Amino acid sequence: MSDIQPTPSEAAGISAHNITQLVYILQAVAFLLPFLWIVAVIVNYVKRDDVQGTWMESHFRWQMRSFWFGMLWMAIGGITFIIVIGMFVLAATYVWLIYRVVKGWLDFNARKPMYRQG
Repeated sequence: MSDIQPTPSEAAGISAHNITQLVYILQAVAFLLPFLWIVAVIVNYVKRDDVQGTWMESHFRWQMRSFWFGMLWMAIGGITFIIVIGMFVLAATYVWLIYRVVKGWLDFNARKPMYRQG
């Protein structure tokens, strides 16, 4: 991967790699402290330009989509909770979010982008 250029944050001493790793850590801990999901997505949006054009850009997109689709399904689960189906929606969303964090973190540690073409 010799075509990857250093990002502006790397020049400032904060590597994009560490920021991406931090967001996965925040997402994992967020299963115990849910407000950390919001902190994680804010970090994604603030640092998004720092990973532009790198293989980590796909991980930022993966992390942000995990947050927003998770919020959508949590809202649907909350609204439908009264008719019992919401419990299943919330449980499925929880499992799906665990999958997203684990899959993303494993691919990140293997230095693989989340979206592959071809």
